[in-house]
Amino acid sequence: MKALVLAGGSGTRLRPFSYSMPKQLIPIANTPVLVHVLDSVRELGVSEVGVIVGDRGHEIEAVLGDGARLGVRVTYIPQDAPRGLAHTVSIARDFLGDDDFVMYLGDNMLPDGVAEIAEEFTRKRPAAQVVVHKVPDPRSFGVAELGPDGEVLRLVEKPPQPRSDMALIGVYFFTAAIHEAVAAIAPSARGELEITDAVQWLVASGADVRASLYDGYWKDTGRVEDVLECNNHLLDGLAPRVDGQVDADSVLVGQVVIEAGARVVRSRIEGPALIGAGTVVQDSHVGPYTSVGRDCAVTDSRLEGSIALDEASVTGVRGLRDSLIGRAASIGTTGPGTDHHCLVVGDHTRVEVAA
Repeated sequence: MKALVLAGGSGTRLRPFSYSMPKQLIPIANTPVLVHVLDSVRELGVSEVGVIVGDRGHEIEAVLGDGARLGVRVTYIPQDAPRGLAHTVSIARDFLGDDDFVMYLGDNMLPDGVAEIAEEFTRKRPAAQVVVHKVPDPRSFGVAELGPDGEVLRLVEKPPQPRSDMALIGVYFFTAAIHEAVAAIAPSARGELEITDAVQWLVASGADVRASLYDGYWKDTGRVEDVLECNNHLLDGLAPRVDGQVDADSVLVGQVVIEAGARVVRSRIEGPALIGAGTVVQDSHVGPYTSVGRDCAVTDSRLEGSIALDEASVTGVRGLRDSLIGRAASIGTTGPGTDHHCLVVGDHTRVEVAA
């Protein structure tokens, strides 16, 4: 089996971050979402991965390289513009050949894995097997209507009146039968080749199309609040570890990871929290559910429930909460003010808030 990972989307819901970095590289627990995705793919026993990239492909390649560090072999497949999920299957035809493959959206987090679903697909080999998750409001998703044995009866994209609460969540298993389906469909009303239309074509043609329920944690990391929530979930699983330096005047409470080269000076860190390599936390209080990236500086500040990307600095801010701070961004103070702040700060930004 091969994998096709989609990382060409523009990420308009994650602006301002997606102006300066691909949304798939936003870190969750200090690891880019796309790396989490490739870890999940590798756990399926897949070693050949095609990554669909857009105009930010060079940034993704700089992080993933040839994949060797992650235990896979990566082939980059450029897409000139977002033309639909089925279009990615079409342009990856040479890479995929006639092999079975898993298609995985590069901004989806399924940390509990889909290994059992992959085994079921390999064992039964339907033409297609979609992964579904029960959602309270399916109107924003592709929706699968299922028969009593998990067979797909119909797929509908964003129905105004859903007849099922089973949403497609961005992981699909295909045999080579999908290529005929992709070739047979036309662009949708929004001008894209929809993978739901291709799978529906298989259903209408009498092919065996199945659905498997994923009941673990799932998050589409397309919005800032989703990134923060997913970060909280992953930090809950931290195993405490101190590889850096913590002085005698500092206190670590609960699940705290201090990576190699990091220093904690006269500070209190309450877990779950992750302090990245090379970061210095001084005279500060880092509260629960906070990830601080590499080579950051946190001085005379208090922050919690937040993510600071690499090389960010926070100085003299005593109430930073539920915030996302971009790479090399700088946050400081100018005078007295409120007891806390909530910020979304893009790369290389400088912000001053009242002390």
